[in-house]
Amino acid sequence: MCQKAIYPGSFDPVTYGHIDLIKRAQEIFSEVIVAVAHNPQKHPLFSVKERVEMLKKATQGMPGVTVEHFDNLVVDYALKRKANVLIRGLRMISDFEYEFQMALTNRKLNPQVETIFLMPQESFSYVSSKLLKEAAFLGADISAFVPDYVEKALRRKLKLASSR
Repeated sequence: MCQKAIYPGSFDPVTYGHIDLIKRAQEIFSEVIVAVAHNPQKHPLFSVKERVEMLKKATQGMPGVTVEHFDNLVVDYALKRKANVLIRGLRMISDFEYEFQMALTNRKLNPQVETIFLMPQESFSYVSSKLLKEAAFLGADISAFVPDYVEKALRRKLKLASSR
């Protein structure tokens, strides 16, 4: 096992694809910090507190996995937490360009922090939080993509949002 790694993201909401990557990272690193980003520019549906709680529930019983939030540069957060590895997920080739650009920028900002890309299980390779929110809004059954408590929370949020 290697050292500590951080898996940052918005997780709005957490999906089985995210959970799969957390499990994969857990097999490689002795400690995995799932770091929920405060990123108001993305206009998240769920609050940071809600996203942290859903992730804590999703990672219950996973030794070495903790869930936190951060509101600064991820490389600065990594240094604060004494981690030198960032985990990023690659689902499709379309993710690569953005993730590659972000990894190189992070490396320039702090060369001590390395980015490692992991791919989810094939059955989750096309799942995105954005797509699931859209599908749920249109009434689709998303139970194959998210835990039941996430689906219920998402339906509640969407119902509240549509009643405004």
